[in-house]
Amino acid sequence: MAMPTQISLDELLSMVMARLDGVAVNQENMKSKFNIMGRVLYKKGLINDEDILDSIKEEHRILKELGMIEDLPPEDVLQSIADSILEWIKGDVDAIKKSLKEYEEKIREMQRQQAHKPRIDVASPAVLEQLNRMGANPQKGGGKIIL
Repeated sequence: MAMPTQISLDELLSMVMARLDGVAVNQENMKSKFNIMGRVLYKKGLINDEDILDSIKEEHRILKELGMIEDLPPEDVLQSIADSILEWIKGDVDAIKKSLKEYEEKIREMQRQQAHKPRIDVASPAVLEQLNRMGANPQKGGGKIIL
C-alpha cells in the first residue's frame, strides 16, 4: 500500500499562489485580446455604441432568465457599463484615467467607512484558557464573551 504524500502548509500555499498568478496572467491576456478585437471591429464599423448597449441588455436578460440575477439593472447602470466598455474600445485615455480616479476615491471612502465599523476580535485558545483560570469555576465549563 502506498504511503500518502505529505506536504507542508508552506508548499501548499506556494502551489496555490502559483496557480493564482497563472489565472491573473491569463485574465490579463484575455482582457487584452478582447480590447484588441473590440477596437478592430469598432474601427471597421462592424459594431457601434448602440450594439454594445443592446448586447449588455441581452446579456442581462439571459442571466435573469437563467435565474443567475433577480432583476435587470436600471437603464443608467446598463449605460454606465456600456460607457466603460466603449472607453476601452475607443482608447479614450482621459476618460479611463478619470474613471480610475473615481474608482480609487470610492475605494478610499469605503475603507474609511469600514474603519469606523465595530470589529469582532477572537481571542486565541491560550488567552481563553488563561481567562478561565483567572475567574471561572473550571467544573462549570462554559465560555466567556468579553466586550
